[in-house]
Amino acid sequence: MDTSETLGLAHFFAQTDTVGKALFATLAAMSIASWYFIIVKSLQALIARRRSTRFLENFWNSASLAAVERQLGERHPNEPFSHLAYHALLSCRHHAKHGADRLNEAGSAAEFLTRSIRRVIDEETAGLEWGLSVLASVASTAPFIGLFGTVWGVYHALINIGMSGQGTLDKIAGPVGEALIMTGAGLAVAIPSVLAYNAFARSNRLVLAKLDAFAHDVFAVLSTGAHFAGPPAGVATGPASEAFAGGA
Repeated sequence: MDTSETLGLAHFFAQTDTVGKALFATLAAMSIASWYFIIVKSLQALIARRRSTRFLENFWNSASLAAVERQLGERHPNEPFSHLAYHALLSCRHHAKHGADRLNEAGSAAEFLTRSIRRVIDEETAGLEWGLSVLASVASTAPFIGLFGTVWGVYHALINIGMSGQGTLDKIAGPVGEALIMTGAGLAVAIPSVLAYNAFARSNRLVLAKLDAFAHDVFAVLSTGAHFAGPPAGVATGPASEAFAGGA
């Protein structure tokens, strides 16, 4: 950081009051929070993408449902696709063993499986949306907080200039320019949050679309009880898939 920037920030903090310092501290806290979610969610998405790719490859290359169940039993689900497959298999086994003993288990096995799959998709959707509300809030409010800080700083700068009785350009440019630091700080906080929110929202839509397609395939396979070694997950067709689509 050069001397002029250091002096600008030093002058800003020297001439601003408690309100200005509180606004700057608020922007700093918002920036820390947004970058925390940006870094954590980026790492989570990268790890989950690698795990999902590995699981789907193993899933579709398995010889039978029993092999998939053994695989999930040995390695606990740690990403959306394995989580869905695990609970789908668990719900089928539970309903076959206990039947409809409770209201929660009422209906046919296909209906019980549909509810279990829908519940997992809802849980994964909530997990993927973790932190997005913070990023959206920072992106929408940070520019206005910075603008308010600028207006507050300009107001005090003009008051000081009026009291000194010197309204020349060299007396006005410095204080007003220092007050504009708040506008720049607000934009610096908001822009990364906007870009990150849009990137994560798009990534979540893609993941949920693939998860929904995989859910149709899992429903079809479990409904027929067939052995499989099929292609990567796509939207399944036929009565089983239509039943799931109607239930969802």
